This record gives sequence, structure tokens and C-alpha cells, in this order.
Amino acid sequence: MNILESLYNKVIENGDITKEEAVELYSQSLEPLCTKADKIRQHFCKNIFDVCTIVNAKSGQCSENCKFCAQSAHNKTAIDAYSLLSDDEIVEQARKNHKQGVLRYSIVTSGKALSNSEIDLMCNTVKRIRKEVGISVCISFGLLNEHQYRRLKDAGVTRVHNNLEASSHYFPNICTTHSFEDKVNAIKAAQAAGLTVCSGGIMGLGETFEDRIDMALSLRELGIRSIPVNILNPIPGTPFANNKKLSVDDVRRIIAVYRFILPHAAIRLSGGRGLMPDKGESCFISGANAAISGDMLTTKGITTKTDMELVKKLGYEVRLCNE
Repeated sequence: MNILESLYNKVIENGDITKEEAVELYSQSLEPLCTKADKIRQHFCKNIFDVCTIVNAKSGQCSENCKFCAQSAHNKTAIDAYSLLSDDEIVEQARKNHKQGVLRYSIVTSGKALSNSEIDLMCNTVKRIRKEVGISVCISFGLLNEHQYRRLKDAGVTRVHNNLEASSHYFPNICTTHSFEDKVNAIKAAQAAGLTVCSGGIMGLGETFEDRIDMALSLRELGIRSIPVNILNPIPGTPFANNKKLSVDDVRRIIAVYRFILPHAAIRLSGGRGLMPDKGESCFISGANAAISGDMLTTKGITTKTDMELVKKLGYEVRLCNE
């Protein structure tokens, strides 16, 4: 029995693969690897496909120095900067997305963390969305504490998004104004408040394949079941503007290995998907089973209509996953 078949059987029997085994997987032939990964997806997740959308509810002038980010005040980019959108604007966007068949809507804000007064406003907004629209609400408000997360949960939030971004080893190469540990502490605070967490990272920051594996293992240790896989879209004016773009095969390999490490998760193809000629279709038969649809925070995405047609074509059913 070869290593691919052996590790496939181990995962199907609910075993966790080790870092050493994941490293071996990474060097396997791409097509057989992706085929096995998709079989794991089918075994544990069936044909459920989780589609979410995001709204950039507060943009730019972020104090943090993340080297990939167009919204950092440390980077010279040509993006629109604005304070919190109004209730009406955020609720209307939620309503439009819900009418298009989207079941989860994420409110995202720039900055290290929202203030308590801003959280007051967002709690009222979330209550309106839940009452007037009914769509499931996720928030990405930075590095909050447990009390703040409890307030948001009480308002109707079901999930928190907070990307690790990279491995603990590589993280200092992309940001120094907060730490990997700060990220982990915020994730644990959200979990302690009774919220599920969506967390992943960005591929193509200059990390090694072992860094990618290490991040996946950290996500598994934290019990994360919604994993955004972002592909760096090099933005002019950021320190990573000249990074080499990953190929479709690079991304498929990452997705497939992540499925072996995180067999029960919604592996969510996210930012940068529009850079792929097939818009991610090959990844959705290589282990991925979720996506962020529509525009990203500062870059164009893929329309929800296009994504819904693709999901139907591939035989998936749009449903919330791992609530």
C-alpha cells in the first residue's frame, strides 16, 4: 500500500495525520492527491457547500502593519477609507445577499479592534439583520475580548472570523504590531463566549509549504471548522506587491493537503480566487467545499449568481456547514 492510500485510510478511520505525514503528502502526485482529498470531503461533508458574503463596513486607516493589506495605514495604497457604514447600508446589503440565496453574511471592519461604542452600534445592526432579514451573521471586528464577544452573541451573531494568516513561525514576517498569540487569544475568547470561529490564512506571502502545514495543524488544535484559504493578490503599495502569484496547481495542492489534515472542515476558497482562470472550480473537486462569494474587502470578486451556477453544476447543495 502506498503512502497516499495509507493516509487516506487513516483519515477515513478518523485518525489524525502527523506533520511528518502531511509533509509526505505534499510531495505526492497532484491528481491522485486531489482525488483522494475530494473523497474525504464527500465522506465527511457530503455535498454540502457553504457560501458566504462579506461587507466592508469600515475601511482603511488601520493601525496594524500587515504587509499584505491594502487597508494598513503603513502601506501607500489607493483605496477608499471610511468610518462605519450606517445600519441601513449594512442591512440593505444583507437583504440583497439573502435574496440571492446566500445563507451567511459577514460584517468586516478594519482596525485592530472596534471600540465599545462601535460595538454598541454593531449590536443594533446585527439585531436588525436578524429581525428583518434572517440571514446568519458572522463578524470580523479584530482582537476583541470575551465580554465583547458575548455582547455580540447576545445580539444574534453566530460566528466570528479571525484569520491566523500564517504559521506561528512565519507570522512575524508579515506583522509586528500584534502577534500570532494575540490572534489565538482572541479566537479562544470567542469560543469561550459560545461562538463558532472561522479562521485560516493567506497563501503566497513567501511562506514555505511547511509553514502552510503548521498553520493547518494550529487550526486543528484550536478546533476550527471553517477554514478560509486566501490566495495573495499582490496589491501595489504594499510590501508584497511583487510577490509571485500562486498557480492553480499550487492552490489545489494546498487545498488537498488541508482536507487530509482537517477532514470535517468547511474549507473555504476566499480572497484571490478571481486570479484563478477557472475561478476555483478545480479546487471544488480537490477538497474545498465552501467559498466567499461576491466582492472582497478591497478587490473585485466573483458574482454570487456565477457562483450559485457553479455550485449547482458541481452537484453541491448550498447549506450552512458546521454551525
